[in-house]
Amino acid sequence: MTWSLLPDISPLRESAGFRAMFTSRTVAFLGSQAGEVAILVQAQRLTGSPLVVGTLGLAELVPLIVFGLYGGVLADRFDRRKLMVWCEPGLAACAGLLLVNSLLPHPPLWPLYVVAALMMGIASLQRPAFEAATPRVVPLEKLTQASAVMSLSTNASVLLGSSLGGALAAAPGPWLVYALNVAGYVVSFAMLRRLPALPPITPGADGASDGSSGPDGSSGSDGSDGDGPASRAPALSEILVGLRYAISRRDLLGSYLADLSAMIFAYPNAMLPFLALELHAPWSTGLLFAAPSAGALIVSATGGWMPRIRRHGLAIAVAAGSWGLAMAAVGVSPTLYVALFFLAVAGGADECSAIFRDTMWKQSIPDHLRGRMAGIELLSYAAGPPTGQLRSGAVAAVTSPRFSLTSGGLACVAAVAAVLAVLPAFRGYVAPVGAPATASPAGQPALPGALRIQDRGDGFELHELVGVSEHGDAD
Repeated sequence: MTWSLLPDISPLRESAGFRAMFTSRTVAFLGSQAGEVAILVQAQRLTGSPLVVGTLGLAELVPLIVFGLYGGVLADRFDRRKLMVWCEPGLAACAGLLLVNSLLPHPPLWPLYVVAALMMGIASLQRPAFEAATPRVVPLEKLTQASAVMSLSTNASVLLGSSLGGALAAAPGPWLVYALNVAGYVVSFAMLRRLPALPPITPGADGASDGSSGPDGSSGSDGSDGDGPASRAPALSEILVGLRYAISRRDLLGSYLADLSAMIFAYPNAMLPFLALELHAPWSTGLLFAAPSAGALIVSATGGWMPRIRRHGLAIAVAAGSWGLAMAAVGVSPTLYVALFFLAVAGGADECSAIFRDTMWKQSIPDHLRGRMAGIELLSYAAGPPTGQLRSGAVAAVTSPRFSLTSGGLACVAAVAAVLAVLPAFRGYVAPVGAPATASPAGQPALPGALRIQDRGDGFELHELVGVSEHGDAD
């Protein structure tokens, strides 16, 4: 086997379903990232307050938690394709409301908060279904490659979207950004409709125990017709099953906590419009937003080496700590170009973390829990940025934007080190080789590196965890 820096795009060639998801994600992220920048810039212009800009994240936090968890339950109960498809019109309508508000002679501030909360709620309902669908349209052995390809698309879209959002929000104005956002959701809706049906799989069903499917997106045996729920247990009890499973997996728990540490303590976005002013370069706001994505794009475009790395836990921790160090350096950067460089370094580190986290989750979680676990995953990497915006805005309000960035970056490094210290299963996690997550009947041996889940009639609980130690032995 030869080394290659270029990403493996075979999942795109082999899976029509993955191609549809890839195109949808690319277009939707292009518009939504531009819209996110436009909202922040518009709020900064309307108020001039770092705290007000930071509290936009607070408006998104509650709907993210509530609808992210509930969206995970829905993704395990219903056809995931339908959930993905029919969230797109709601997102387009929200972008349309922002467009109307921006065209008013004196746009009020409150619609930005309301619509940001609505969009986060809808996106949180959709995201678990999207993430849980990927292992159904891509073979297990191609998940690292699929994650790298999807990350390449996402980062290219975020890079271009951030640049366009900052530039177009400055002139001719936010209204054009919001109009493009509407168009992006319409295209994404059309692409997602091309997916095959993705009904829930009954654990233990013949041919579906691993929750995987062929690259054409066809599923194994399922326990429903794809329209009704696969389980009628109360939503709260199903959420609790997912939470118990997540807590029992110390390796997964470490990945969640490392990412939360990076986002809560060192998420920079709310400070970037103010950093641009302090660097005497207000025209550079879009570039500052785009720089992390530029770094992430470089990593994902040269990520052919990533499938050879198996110590995913340690890789995630190193990447999260590097993000924090880079953000600390951004806070003390003397010039715009130094700040852009360290933002790009931070983006590259975060991309490494994201790819290894995504691979760990998708390889080791059984299909009938993937929706709920994707909802918890959504909280771990999406609750962080809104909370981080609030933290950075509050610290900057009593100190300065630069101090907020630097102190947050150093706090991130300390938090990640603490996670490594208290969760040895996380730092010792080694990716399984070709071992799917299974829902094995009681008494049937599970594959090394697989997860055994027992059906208890009223839900599914962890019966036994068979991990792989850093020496390659089953625990």
